[in-house]
Amino acid sequence: MLHPSYTDLINAVNSGAESENEPVVQSRYSIVIATAKRARQLIGGEEPMIGGSYGKKPLSVAVEELYEQRVKILSEEEPSSKEEE
Repeated sequence: MLHPSYTDLINAVNSGAESENEPVVQSRYSIVIATAKRARQLIGGEEPMIGGSYGKKPLSVAVEELYEQRVKILSEEEPSSKEEE
């Protein structure tokens, strides 16, 4: 069983979004893509944003980071800080 569930993960990610706007993540597909991108970043050498991640698989760390709201998912309209420079 996946912990947290898709529903819990989507609710956690969307809880940080502004109430006026539509939720950032609206489907399982979106959360899977976001988690996979973060896992690839971890595999590529980025440091985990949570403690106690030693020995865990990158995908597990990515899910935990999203659930704890350490990683923010940007909608397509929001420019990232790298694009602004």
